[in-house]
Amino acid sequence: MICATAPLFAQEGPQLKKRIAVLTFEDKTSQPYSYGFMGKDAGDGFSEMLTTALVKTGNYIVIERSQLAQLLQEQNLGAVGVVTPESAAQAGKVIGAELVVFGAVTEFGYSQQSTGGNTRRLGVGVDNSKATVAVDVRIVDPETSEIIAAEDIRKKKSKKGLNVRLKDIQVGSKNEFDESIVGKATRDAIEGVVALLDNNSHHVKWQAKVVTMNGGDVFINAGSKVGIEVGHQFAIYRAGEELIDPDTGLNLGSVESKIGLVEVIDNEVGEGKAARCRVVEGSGFQRDDLVRLD
Repeated sequence: MICATAPLFAQEGPQLKKRIAVLTFEDKTSQPYSYGFMGKDAGDGFSEMLTTALVKTGNYIVIERSQLAQLLQEQNLGAVGVVTPESAAQAGKVIGAELVVFGAVTEFGYSQQSTGGNTRRLGVGVDNSKATVAVDVRIVDPETSEIIAAEDIRKKKSKKGLNVRLKDIQVGSKNEFDESIVGKATRDAIEGVVALLDNNSHHVKWQAKVVTMNGGDVFINAGSKVGIEVGHQFAIYRAGEELIDPDTGLNLGSVESKIGLVEVIDNEVGEGKAARCRVVEGSGFQRDDLVRLD
């Protein structure tokens, strides 16, 4: 069961969207089926659907999967079984995400019941059919490699008098998949993951970075697309030595110092992907300095 622990935006001040990366879910099903309309296995298909669902909420800035694919290849993180909280955090830090979602599809398919008993064979007439989709999902803070939320989500759908055949699982179009009971169970599972994110994203603080200084103004890599408005003020921090736990090896953060304060004067730089700020306090800002709510 997923319980709401806090509203999506629990922080005070501006409600700013966080950047999120959805890594490819591993397919751990014993009899992996293909999403016929996408030509992908259950893990790939689930990741694609989750990415689309998160975009549609409008609550997050979702990193494009083409960027993620390139990153995974460069970091050798794409192989089955290698994604850990630490490697997921590494990927998130490189791509600039504040939240990373990964996991595994552990069950995906139909169970059938007929006069002959339970069977998973395809192409047989049945009296009752049930679809089950189960996912093991983890949400990681890239800054610390800490798992901020974890859940085993299991959803079922059933239909009576259904004659299940191969096309019901390896459906030929998105509409056919959406109307199938396994498709509906998948969407319920997707909604469960989105709810888990909404209820836990507040555990990670929003932040951006300084891109450059030009003519005395400071440019940051976030603008109107994340909810920044003209007049918003942000503190600038400089990260120092990273603190690595000698027992666990986890990144505990870094020694940081506040070096100034800036105010947004243009939130539409790069079509809203960046903002130009005037300096209120401090000087000597550099690329990669951290930008946070004051």
